[in-house]
Amino acid sequence: MLEQFHIIAFTHRNLDVSDIGKLHIEESKQQHRLQNLKNFLGLSELMFLSTCNRVEFIFCTEKEVEFHFLMNFFQTLYPEFSNEEIAHFAHRSETHLGIQGVEHLLSVASSIDSMIVGEREIITQVRNAFDSSKKLGLTGDFIRLVIRHTIETAKSVYTETSIAKKPVSVVSLAYHKLREMNIALDARILIIGAGATNTNMSRFLKKHGYKKFIVFNRTLSKAESLSKDLNGVGFSLSDLKSYSKGFDIIISCTGADTHIITPEIYKNLLQGETGKKVVIDIALPQDLDPQIVIDHNVAHISVEVLQKISNANLKERSKEIQHVEEIIAEALFNFKQIQKIRTVELAMRDVPQKVKEIRATAMNEVFKNDLAGLDEHSKEILDKIVGYMEKKYMSMPMIMAKEILLKK
Repeated sequence: MLEQFHIIAFTHRNLDVSDIGKLHIEESKQQHRLQNLKNFLGLSELMFLSTCNRVEFIFCTEKEVEFHFLMNFFQTLYPEFSNEEIAHFAHRSETHLGIQGVEHLLSVASSIDSMIVGEREIITQVRNAFDSSKKLGLTGDFIRLVIRHTIETAKSVYTETSIAKKPVSVVSLAYHKLREMNIALDARILIIGAGATNTNMSRFLKKHGYKKFIVFNRTLSKAESLSKDLNGVGFSLSDLKSYSKGFDIIISCTGADTHIITPEIYKNLLQGETGKKVVIDIALPQDLDPQIVIDHNVAHISVEVLQKISNANLKERSKEIQHVEEIIAEALFNFKQIQKIRTVELAMRDVPQKVKEIRATAMNEVFKNDLAGLDEHSKEILDKIVGYMEKKYMSMPMIMAKEILLKK
């Protein structure tokens, strides 16, 4: 089965993120589309992996995965695509076959193939993708074997190396900065901007115990939606200049091309308070007017500062890549052994039934008359002897075959 194992991968290395987005399939459409693909191309197994910057198709087929196959693959799965789009994806496909496919999956789940090395969320995404594909009835024994070994290997990587130890995302770095400052969990937090970054940041803070949130956004409905998730209050961005209930932390990330927090607005937000405030400004260009940092007692955490820390941490993570590759190399060797043993198990899975059939024929036909002349005690002893031999005949060929394979 290993020689039938294929992966078609689209990542940041071979495709723009915007193009990758076109390959995502809504959960409600996956059953129909993926099952139709599996049936039409005669795939024995199929798994679909989709993240924000990665789409991969893991499958088993006896067919050669060449350009014509890829054209049929995308034409069947994405009937709404034009011929030009289908050809584009077929040309840009990164394909992996056999043991190279297994190695690719090990690298993906261990995060050394990720856009951000050490981003351990990928292990959960791989597991969830398998569970979803299994639930849809798409996977089989071989992909199950590969994914189980992949998850076990990734767990070893994150346990035995420091590949994921130092944070690199803006959200986690900003949170660690706050914790270093010993900011109390009841701090008053103003969230300015309700986009993806601030949404992730505020939910992360809520998860870790912060509970007082006020959200400002140009579109009031988005501010109210996020504030509802945070058990806070939402306002229009135009209300920021008149907000009068004070704050301890400002987290700002908007798409404005001018400073959102001017000296005048900041002074009003202070409401006469003189204690040190924290401003996390992760917008480009900055939302905070630089004059505020000069004039006031403020700990300013900018996206530039966070990026420098992120780059330094990425360098530290990169030092662990060689260690991770050593773990993957060992895992790859072990998988070859596991796969060989599984091949023997599948090939010999009919042996127990065959042995039982031979026993039944012997007892009920060949030696029927001989057995009829035995007393009950003798029959009982004979039954135990035959039962013992039956078990041995079932297990010994399997054990011997495994030993031969492992020696080879």
